[in-house]
Amino acid sequence: MPLTNPWLAEPKSTRRLPQNRLEERILNLLSGQNMCVLATTGRDGPLATPVRYYHLDFAVMFTAAPQSPKLRNIAADPRVSVGIFAPLVGLASSRGAQLFGKARVLTPDHVERSHYWAAFRWENEHAEQGRPLDDPPPDTLVVIEPDRIVYTEHWLRREGFAARQVWKRPEAGALAASPEQTAK
Repeated sequence: MPLTNPWLAEPKSTRRLPQNRLEERILNLLSGQNMCVLATTGRDGPLATPVRYYHLDFAVMFTAAPQSPKLRNIAADPRVSVGIFAPLVGLASSRGAQLFGKARVLTPDHVERSHYWAAFRWENEHAEQGRPLDDPPPDTLVVIEPDRIVYTEHWLRREGFAARQVWKRPEAGALAASPEQTAK
């Protein structure tokens, strides 16, 4: 029986993608999608919430009502995971990322909010709701700067790389980690 993608049947590689190529692929995924699943934990256990996001570099951000279950959970435990994936047609097209980090809630008067808000497309949501586009909302902004990203792309196997790649945020002042370091 002929195989559509014979390289999927080959032994799986453990070869790491060079850091700059991995970062490019992650940013491509973040730019090409706009929905993620946010996983939080609260007193009632885990909560997985679909949210529309925007990104600035590797940071993922979204707005949320202050009394929402996800914000209550973030207040109790800011450690979160975010899942982002491209539409799947088969194993060869499997592409997604899991981002791990701490969520920060930036109120309208927070000193860092304007840095992220400049990349947030609030106009889209205002247009959907029939609100004027000359009046930015004072929404609470949730920002997740991931410490680690697990990126999966089965097409990488075609080039002899492992389908699962791990990115870690370089420590402040440190040079970017080599592919061997990110594999640890």
